[in-house]
Amino acid sequence: MRTAAGSTLKSRHDIAKWNPEDAATWQPRQAWLTLAITTSSLILGFMVWYLVSVLAPMLQNAQILDKSQAFWLVAMTGLAGGLLRLVWMFLPPIMGTRRMVVWSTIALMVPMLGWAWVLTASVETLQDSFAALMALAFLTGLGGAIFSGYMPSTSYFFPKSKQGLALGLQAGIGNFGVACVQLLTPLFVTVGLFGATINVAAAGAPAPKLVYLQSAPVFILILLAITAVLAYVFLKSVPVKANFKQQFDIFRNQNTWLMTLIYLLTFGCYSGLAGTFALMMNQMLPAVPTIGWLGGVSIAFLGAFIGSFARVLWGPLCDRFGGGVWTLVSCLGIAVSSLVVIVALQGGELQLDVGSVLTAKSDLVFLAGMFSIFFFAGVGNAATFKQMPMIFPPRQAGGVIGWTAAIAAFGPFIFSATMNALSGTSGNFGLKIIPVFVVVFVLAIVCAVIDWWFFARPNAKHKS
Repeated sequence: MRTAAGSTLKSRHDIAKWNPEDAATWQPRQAWLTLAITTSSLILGFMVWYLVSVLAPMLQNAQILDKSQAFWLVAMTGLAGGLLRLVWMFLPPIMGTRRMVVWSTIALMVPMLGWAWVLTASVETLQDSFAALMALAFLTGLGGAIFSGYMPSTSYFFPKSKQGLALGLQAGIGNFGVACVQLLTPLFVTVGLFGATINVAAAGAPAPKLVYLQSAPVFILILLAITAVLAYVFLKSVPVKANFKQQFDIFRNQNTWLMTLIYLLTFGCYSGLAGTFALMMNQMLPAVPTIGWLGGVSIAFLGAFIGSFARVLWGPLCDRFGGGVWTLVSCLGIAVSSLVVIVALQGGELQLDVGSVLTAKSDLVFLAGMFSIFFFAGVGNAATFKQMPMIFPPRQAGGVIGWTAAIAAFGPFIFSATMNALSGTSGNFGLKIIPVFVVVFVLAIVCAVIDWWFFARPNAKHKS
């Protein structure tokens, strides 16, 4: 069977000949349709992955979890996301796009079913169920894992001239899933679908309110079911194949390791801080700033929103000016922003019995620094995904994208576990976590030097 564009179908869902660089065998309609459906699934994946980042502060405010347990719950999602991405990075050339996306979307239903069930329990039962909550938090890592399969797969569908735009759109819009779940969950849980209610002290609210925590995963479940059907009906797979062993050739290339370090900075900061932002504010601010007209929704979602928006916006700019120069801008921006956060955290007032409270001026400086880190991390995430298809051939580029994304997905684990270990049980939380941002600053400077020398300077061997 031959399509109008000249590519050959060997079955309804498999294309036998596909070369995006050749107009005769590239199907733009199928490419953009694939991008739309896989991005929809990716949004839901990030919502699954970051659901715990919203539930953990709520469970802490309901006195079901203590501070340490809340941070460990978020850390577990990052650990799982990184580990499972190491699996998903190999799937695109083995399973093909359609089968991978359909089964991945179905798999995401498992942790949502688990959370919907366990959150119907009483407060007393939940207090005794920390092991079960940790297991479910680990399973939500599936939502982070799919990124390392979807992004390489999408790169197969577009010519290099459009990969900055396509990958920027998919990753950036997909990342909006973090902001969506952090914005919508406080609204979802006000809808009583079934089961028990829990008293939760809402951010900045004068008194606790009854909520249905189980409603949030139920809403996500419904959207997953719809997306799985769309993927089954409309997606196709292209003939980019490689077995498990063949894909290891990327590790013999020095550029794989350089890009891994850079992406660990950009997406590691984005994912790690997005997961811990609400918990950080819970510990430091006497009243977490809220969006009043949305029923007291915490402004924590704005960090992920800003980073995602920057990633979408900078995709076309990276296609025009190259990824290397924007990665350099990102690294330097993160470095300066980290210094701003450090200055703000040093302005905290020590209160040994209740933690750290920032002064009003420090509050604003802290939020400005954090939002700036999110912004420059988003720019860097778009830029690095433009660089990799330019540095590596198509199949290897897909593998490098999957690998770097897997390592950077440990961000929530690294940030959550480190902040929890540094902060202890009492004292000035803000002062204690300053070393985290010192490390971010140093890493950003190192990555800026690497990017300039190997990828951004005029006579760089692999200018990207």
